[in-house]
Amino acid sequence: MDKREIYQKLKGNPADVRFEEICKAAKLFGFRFRGGKGSHRIYVRAGVREMLNFQEVKGKAKAYQVKHHKGY
Repeated sequence: MDKREIYQKLKGNPADVRFEEICKAAKLFGFRFRGGKGSHRIYVRAGVREMLNFQEVKGKAKAYQVKHHKGY
């Protein structure tokens, strides 16, 4: 999948995005893994003040966190 296809998937149904997919998308969009604890993973990108924080619940990312990612 290219960036546009991934973006459309995130935008289309944020409640049905697997956790690993959102983490892969963050890397594809230029974010780097900064760490995390437990079920959380944090991604950062130079020039972006906010961090992306994703949490895994039953193999999926939380929908509100996916919506947050769409802005980048």
